[in-house]
Amino acid sequence: MIKTLIFDFGDVFINLDKEGAMNHALSIFKLETFTEEMIAVNSLYEQGFVSTEEFLGFYLGNFPELTEEDILYAWNCILKDFPKHRLEFIKNLAKENKFKLILLSNTNTLHIDSIKNDVSFYEEFKNCFDAFYLSHEIQLRKPNADIYQFVLEENQLTPESCLFIDDTEENTLAAAKLGIHTWHINPKTEDITNLFTIKKDLF
Repeated sequence: MIKTLIFDFGDVFINLDKEGAMNHALSIFKLETFTEEMIAVNSLYEQGFVSTEEFLGFYLGNFPELTEEDILYAWNCILKDFPKHRLEFIKNLAKENKFKLILLSNTNTLHIDSIKNDVSFYEEFKNCFDAFYLSHEIQLRKPNADIYQFVLEENQLTPESCLFIDDTEENTLAAAKLGIHTWHINPKTEDITNLFTIKKDLF
């Protein structure tokens, strides 16, 4: 029986434009793909091992023709709207109190600060959860197994009692290896508010 719901944030609650943001970044950096060093710095930033100042300094140092505003726009333009019906969905779940609710997101200080600034109900959303884990705050990152172990141990959960919802297949596959039920949600065709219809076999 599912007792705990573990949700990703991006493309589960808040909409993202991953493709558009990637194309914009590659365009301003005049690259065909991100370099290994860029990917490593981005990952370290998501895990809180690199400060915002160091992160921006890396990009400004490597792309001196760009301004800090250019870098910030390129980084944050992935973030789109947060549909209100998804807020109502999680608020109703919290009110019903049938499940333990956990958020588990790969994110970073700049993205969260931008969301706090643009999403007026961010705190209301956050308060719906029993636990709210952001990768840069806990210094762990999906799909590494240790982040799922951390959530299970911190909340004294058994894998088979949990359902984890994420839009990235690599993340759901890693969780499934630990025995956690998963839903690899397709943000183009599915919506989190249809959870109990799409995954009715689990409830």
